[in-house]
Amino acid sequence: MEKFDFIEMTIPSKADYIGVVRLSLSGIANRIGFSFEDIEDLKVAVSEAITNAVTHAYDEEDKGEITIGFGVYDDRLEVMVADSGVSFNVDEVRRRVGPYEKSKPLEDIQEGGFGLFLIDALMDEVEIHDNSGIIIIMTKFINETGVDLDGDQISTTS
Repeated sequence: MEKFDFIEMTIPSKADYIGVVRLSLSGIANRIGFSFEDIEDLKVAVSEAITNAVTHAYDEEDKGEITIGFGVYDDRLEVMVADSGVSFNVDEVRRRVGPYEKSKPLEDIQEGGFGLFLIDALMDEVEIHDNSGIIIIMTKFINETGVDLDGDQISTTS
């Protein structure tokens, strides 16, 4: 079994605490060797995931909690954002938003899907589970070692 460190924090479901998570994420990602650009991508993606939970998971009377977990590996960082609020239908959101196409203009992305679009564009792997609440697991590889290039590379030489 692959060894890793796991760091977990739980915050109230309030936008006020997104900055706290971003600071923690920056420290963790910097410590394991991510570039400045990758750290910024991580911060945007995780902020979007938390914002979705703050906005959609709980109603006004029942503000719950959001759990953020960081799986620190030698070659990647996995970030989990989980809430136990009202679950949305993942398949319905994917159908409504549609597949991401690089040629698709940003203005054609369905409202409500832009956060998921950003997360998917900025992270190397994204999983969404909707059992009791929503769990988003986002993976970013250091130097993109575990990622297929999909034609995104600038040059064809290695």
